[in-house]
Amino acid sequence: MRKNIKIEYRYDGSNYFGLQRQPNQITVQGEIEKVLKIITKEDINLISAGRTDRAVHANHQVSNFFTTSTVPTEKYKYILNRLLPKDIDILKVEEVDLDFNARFNAKSREYIYLLSTVKNPFESRYYKFVNTNINTKELEKIFQSFVGIHDFKNFRLNDCSSKVTIREIYKIEVSSFAENKIKILIKGSSFLKSQVRIMVGIALEIYNKNLPYNHIELLLQDFSKEYKKYLAEPEGLYLNKIEY
Repeated sequence: MRKNIKIEYRYDGSNYFGLQRQPNQITVQGEIEKVLKIITKEDINLISAGRTDRAVHANHQVSNFFTTSTVPTEKYKYILNRLLPKDIDILKVEEVDLDFNARFNAKSREYIYLLSTVKNPFESRYYKFVNTNINTKELEKIFQSFVGIHDFKNFRLNDCSSKVTIREIYKIEVSSFAENKIKILIKGSSFLKSQVRIMVGIALEIYNKNLPYNHIELLLQDFSKEYKKYLAEPEGLYLNKIEY
């Protein structure tokens, strides 16, 4: 009997060429599918809520897959965590309705981007270092131009395959935490390829007065030419929460 299995997991993306399976590259999807093939004796295709770039992390990722294997669902979590690399952690496994789709059923995706104003080699895989103190209210004000429904055509990489570029951003918050650490929280319906990194990169350029204050509004309205992409480093980015 065909079953639809949903898995929730987290990972440190430092050693991977992103989530999505790629030929001749180590990816998160590739590693999980490899172990699932051992468990189910079937070729497995993961359907995931959000793709992450090379070196981007996830505190919460959701995927589903179909199988006719008779392995009990409650055994998957234990076996996966035993066989997967230590930088991938399976949080929950459950059988769901056959019509559940991790990508298309997701109502929102939340990302966080972490900054540190103190350079630390032991944190270089998890924070973007900025050599200036950040006024969180000022930076948050810059980000507010993104909130709402907009055409984000100018906020994606050229190899993005999405035909529709209109997205809704529900909220963006900038706050400080711990010592010398800043968190940017961006929640939206869904995102284009590298959209969050470009949004963060441009907002920081505006904050540092390298771009005019109205540059975001310009990019959201003018599609007559190709604008330069300011791409924030992947290390500070985390897929933080998927909601259904």
